[in-house]
Amino acid sequence: MVTDGAKRGSSFIRYLTYSNEDEKWQFVCTDAGYNEIQPGVPYPPNKQGHPGPFKPVASGRTLNEYQMIYITRGSGMFETSGRTLAVQPGSILIVFPGVRHHYKPDFAVGWTEYWVGFRGSYVDTLRNEGFISPDRPQYAIGLQNSILTTFTQIFEEVQTQKPLYQPKVCAYILTLIAEVLSFDRQQSQHSHFEQLVERAKFVMAENIYGDINLNHIADILSVSTSHLNEVFKSYTSMTPYQYYIHIKILRAKELLDRGELSIKEVAFRLGFKDPYYFSRLFKSKTGISPSRWNSFVYQ
Repeated sequence: MVTDGAKRGSSFIRYLTYSNEDEKWQFVCTDAGYNEIQPGVPYPPNKQGHPGPFKPVASGRTLNEYQMIYITRGSGMFETSGRTLAVQPGSILIVFPGVRHHYKPDFAVGWTEYWVGFRGSYVDTLRNEGFISPDRPQYAIGLQNSILTTFTQIFEEVQTQKPLYQPKVCAYILTLIAEVLSFDRQQSQHSHFEQLVERAKFVMAENIYGDINLNHIADILSVSTSHLNEVFKSYTSMTPYQYYIHIKILRAKELLDRGELSIKEVAFRLGFKDPYYFSRLFKSKTGISPSRWNSFVYQ
């Protein structure tokens, strides 16, 4: 959860200068700040005195720098490259040089924003290599203390402006970028893992009347057996084999409930070659033998 440790009033803005020596690092910080925009307050507030290029943030502008904006409270919109995106707490917005954009909070809600501006050939390289891209201008990373802590460190550096503060701030900006990409990668992996588990369940359900082993499932899903086992257990608290047996027993209950098949026929139908093994397994999972199942259910 995000704390309020970085706040020093309702707003904080610094527009920064940098030397030729700073530029040799191929990365400089141009501005940084935060705003608490209360409900019913025009955006951006007139009292802030933004330089000319920065004023039309709510109506549309094109900058010659990158900006990263973190929204921690409220809601609003972000339009860039002809796309309109909804902004919620935990949203990271990335503005790219030469790309027209605008963003603003909902007038009736307001928001809290933290931002940092930067430019340089090093950042251009990150863009050219696809680490950041105008095609992905927003990330939903949630409320993360590590992100807020890094913004706090940036604000402290730009306030005191001790020797070599510029490269130190740029190191923090790189940390921000890495953190955002890391959170995004983790979320993507979780989504991938969930899909893997659902696909494995589907394969087992399709083969409920057969006999399929872990190696076969892993081959179908193009993953290793160890990876499948680890991911599946982390999401279901069961190994794939345990889950496969679980759904077979559930189907056995349904077949026995119908009363159309004998216990031996149910066992064979579900891929058990030994009906006695099936009976022992059924009892171990349900606490009652297959022969007593119907009378137990309907008593």
